[in-house]
Amino acid sequence: MKRVKGRAPLSVVVAIIGGLALAGIIFTEDLRSLTEIMEKKKGKEKEQKRTTSLHAGTRAMLTRPGETKVMPPPQQQPAAAAKTAFDPSRCSVTEGYWAYNRSRKLLYTDQTCPFIDRQDSCQRNGRPDSDYLYWDWHLDDCSLPRFDPTAVLEKLRGKRMMFVGDSLQMGQWLSFVCLVNSAVHYTARSMERSTTLSVFTATEYNATIEFYWAPYLVEANSDRNIRLGADGRVLHVDAVELHAKHWKGVDILVFDSYVWWMTGSRIKTVWGSFGDDGYEELDAWVAFRLGLKTWANWVDANIDPNATRVFFMSISTTHMRSEDWGREGGIRCYNETWPITRKGYWGSGADRRMMEVMSDVLGRMRVPVTLLNVTQLTEHRVDAHVSVYTETGGELLTDAQRADPQTYTDCIHWCVPGVPDTWNQILYAHL
Repeated sequence: MKRVKGRAPLSVVVAIIGGLALAGIIFTEDLRSLTEIMEKKKGKEKEQKRTTSLHAGTRAMLTRPGETKVMPPPQQQPAAAAKTAFDPSRCSVTEGYWAYNRSRKLLYTDQTCPFIDRQDSCQRNGRPDSDYLYWDWHLDDCSLPRFDPTAVLEKLRGKRMMFVGDSLQMGQWLSFVCLVNSAVHYTARSMERSTTLSVFTATEYNATIEFYWAPYLVEANSDRNIRLGADGRVLHVDAVELHAKHWKGVDILVFDSYVWWMTGSRIKTVWGSFGDDGYEELDAWVAFRLGLKTWANWVDANIDPNATRVFFMSISTTHMRSEDWGREGGIRCYNETWPITRKGYWGSGADRRMMEVMSDVLGRMRVPVTLLNVTQLTEHRVDAHVSVYTETGGELLTDAQRADPQTYTDCIHWCVPGVPDTWNQILYAHL
C-alpha cells in the first residue's frame, strides 16, 4: 500500500490519542485528590475556627446552675493564655467578664456582719434567691487578686481611711468594713455612727475606716435632707470647705460621684450664700464640671500626695429600662436573678458625657488621683440591686408594697454583700 505523504500511520494516531486520554484521566484524578485534600483542610480550619470562637464566647454566654454545659471536646479547646499579675499601670478593670462560681467562699453575709444597713440587707430582708452573690469579675488579660482582709489591715496599720460620698458610697464603705471585719475579733473593734461621720476602728491595728456624708462633694441644701427631691435641691457649686475640712489628715481618701448628678437633666445651682433669692438652672453635666472642679481645686491645694492617696470611683449604673437588655414588659430590675452576659453591654443607666467630664477634670489635677472605673462591670449586674428587698422612709417595705414593684423597686442601690465587694476588690488591688 502506498504511504500518503505527511500523514502518520493509523496505529500511531490511535496510540497518541490513547496516551492523551490516559494522561487526562490521571490529571483529573490528581486534581480531584488535590481538591479533596484542600477541602478537608479548609473544613478543619473552619471547624477549628468555629470551636475557638465558641470557646471564647463561653465567657459571654454563661450557663445557669443546673443547665447542661455544651463544651467542645478537650482536644479541640485552645490552650488558655496565661494571665499576668495585676499591674495598675497596664491592667484595665473594664475589660473582663462575670463568671459564676458557686464554690466561692463568702467572707461575710448580712447575718454575720452586724454593721450593714437595713437598706442593703437583701437576704435578711427576705430575698429568696442567692445566685447574685456568687459571681467573680475576671479581667481579660490580668489576674485580679482576691480581697485579703489581713493584708488590708496591715496596710492600714496606724492609718485613717475615709470614704466620702452618698448612700451608694456608704454601701461600698459598709462592704469594705464587713470584708475587713471578717479578720477582726469582735473584742478588737468598735463602730460609731452619726449622720455625718461614721468610724469603724480596728483597735489592734490602730486603724480606722470612716465614712463622711457628702452626696454632692460640694455643698448643697439637701445634704441633710436628701429626700428634698430633685426639684427642691440647690447646689453650691463653688463651695466645698464645709465638708472638706473633715478630709484633712486622712491617709487614704475614696470619693464617688455615683447617681446624684443624674437625678435630672437640669440642676439648680447658686453662687454665694444659700440665702440669696435667685438660682440658676444648668445642664447636669455643666453643674457637674463646676462642682467637680471646685473639689479638684481643693484637693490640689490641700492634699500632700506623699502623705495621702486619693481614689475616685466612677459612676455606678442604674437599670431603669428593662428594654435595654431585651426584657420587654419587664419592671426595671425587678425579679432579675442573672447578670446581662453580653460582652461589652452598655445600657441607658450611665451618662457618657458625665463620665467624660469626670475623666477630664481628674486628668488635669496636680495631685495624682486614681480613677477606679467600675461602670462597665456594674452595667451587667441587673440582678444585684436591692429591688423590693429594702426599705423606704426608714421602714422595710411591707408585703403590699413588694407586691407593687412598679412603684417600689429600687434599681439604684446594691445588695451587700454583692457588687460593692467587687469594687473593693479592685480598690484593694490598687492599694
